[in-house]
Amino acid sequence: MKKLFLVILGLGISLTGRAQFENDRPYYWQQHVDYTMNVDMDVETYRFTGDQELRYTNNSPDTLKTVFYHLYFNAFQPGSEMDVRSRNLPDPDRRVGSRINGLKPDEIGYLKVGTLKQNGVAIKHHTEGTILEVELHKPILPGETVTFTMDFEGQVPVQIRRSGRNNAEGVALSMTQWYPKMAEYDFEGWQDHAYIAREFQGVWGDFDVKITIDKDYVIGGTGYLQNPQEIGQGYETEGMKVKRPKGDKLTWHFKAPMVHDFAWAADANYVHDTYQVENGPTLHFFYLDEEKYAENWKNLQPKTAALIEFFSEYVGPYPWEQYSVIQGGDGGMEYAMSTLITGDRSFGSLVGVTAHEMAHTWFQQILATNESKHEWMDEGFTSFVSDLAMNIVMEEKKDNPFEGAYKGYLRLANSEMQEPLTTQADRYSMNAVYGISAYSKGEVFLSQLGYIIGQDKLQETLQRYYDDFKFTHPTPNDIIRTAEKVSGIQLWWYLNEWAQTTHTIDYGIKSVEAEGEKTRITLERIGKMPMPLDILVKYKNGEMETFYAPLRMMRGEKANPYTALNRQLLDDWPWVYPEYSFSIEKNAAEIEAIYIDPSGLMADTNRDNNTYTAE
Repeated sequence: MKKLFLVILGLGISLTGRAQFENDRPYYWQQHVDYTMNVDMDVETYRFTGDQELRYTNNSPDTLKTVFYHLYFNAFQPGSEMDVRSRNLPDPDRRVGSRINGLKPDEIGYLKVGTLKQNGVAIKHHTEGTILEVELHKPILPGETVTFTMDFEGQVPVQIRRSGRNNAEGVALSMTQWYPKMAEYDFEGWQDHAYIAREFQGVWGDFDVKITIDKDYVIGGTGYLQNPQEIGQGYETEGMKVKRPKGDKLTWHFKAPMVHDFAWAADANYVHDTYQVENGPTLHFFYLDEEKYAENWKNLQPKTAALIEFFSEYVGPYPWEQYSVIQGGDGGMEYAMSTLITGDRSFGSLVGVTAHEMAHTWFQQILATNESKHEWMDEGFTSFVSDLAMNIVMEEKKDNPFEGAYKGYLRLANSEMQEPLTTQADRYSMNAVYGISAYSKGEVFLSQLGYIIGQDKLQETLQRYYDDFKFTHPTPNDIIRTAEKVSGIQLWWYLNEWAQTTHTIDYGIKSVEAEGEKTRITLERIGKMPMPLDILVKYKNGEMETFYAPLRMMRGEKANPYTALNRQLLDDWPWVYPEYSFSIEKNAAEIEAIYIDPSGLMADTNRDNNTYTAE
């Protein structure tokens, strides 16, 4: 039977302003950082030196006696935690494998901090892997702002994972996670996780970065260029005269407001194109000047504009004045105001990876969940909206754009490998289990939430979630409480069952029996996870109607998703009852078929028992 599911896009709501967490979340706080950095890169040795001034504001109610920095490049050394973990996984990331273990001294990555001062006084520090532990000269009191200054040096590793030099397509420098970065301190304490494989958590703030590099190199990345008159390379505006300083190097000066990371890439062979989104940001594209890339990367530009317009309408407006799509890295990875992606792809793949990484702007660069603890919110929500966007922008015309996510999740759920979504991102037993959990199960969380509360309420939930929590670090409770406020339905049980357990959904039609001129239908809950049920009954005369059994603990119900059909609202089903019966005012002989969840949006692990067909 053709699915009755239709994605309801509705109209986007214009959202403005900063999240008012001071009023709406009286127990929430977040730290603030202002970075000023000067970096000098040697493109021959791939080594760089830098100095950093960091103004750090302690908005917590706690007195801080120590602080921690991330030194991500130290992961790319033989014997690092990333190296050892990769070599001991049953299914290591093919990009990593045992490659780190074979790096030579001039191929490894490192970050070394020299003198470090707190308000001008030298302080003690020591490095343990990818974490710099700092003993403060004086504790940082609640509400106090202190200034840390340091000098540091680094070596860019051979491209292995996300960061590096000379990637597989020949991009010289993919500079991500490249600087000493203050760790986040939040209501759960220091988020000082070692860099082993997964992604990142950062402190919100403003960046002022100067990068000095060989004059032939072109840079793209986070932030607004402050000195286009010196740089040129497509940054200059109409009528501007480029006046380059003398010497073999140029200094690129960028500023980035209210971000939690700063990334850049550089190559001497970059083409730099711009594309203006109507009533939106300027898009920048950086890709290698080779014939095989030109057509796809030119055609990518209007599609990227359509994508950013879709996300801005469906979730919330893009808040910065530019966005950059940059060829580099080892696949696709999101950063503030930009993404690095590999470029040697089919056109469909190029648009797809751009859609996913751009969607991360909303679900990580604006709504900055802790990716070590809640990776499924980051990757899953991104996958959800990017699949929606691809269905529209690329005219895929899928009845269910999330079908692939359901297939992935159901494979995992029907295996014995599933782990709770509360598992720390680096602690999954296999990379495959992490991937399906974070991407597929996380995506199904939102899609299935739409089944529970209604598609219109799901979009309204995402828009309110954006408005209430942008530029903060939202948690799973924040998205579920938002959905409760929007829908009027209690949803604590859904978050608990889906994220904190490995319970699965399995409902079946147990019996269909005549009761005189009526018919009694008995359903059974076989899986441990309860759900509300939509039941479609099709009669032999061609008529159809639906029946809806809410869960008692929902304390409410969704609107009729099948507005063209009559719906009968049934009594609540308490989750403790394994069976549930109801009667319909039709003779059993008149029934042709009965379907549990005709939309397919409920992640039932065995749909074979969801259908009854008259003999």
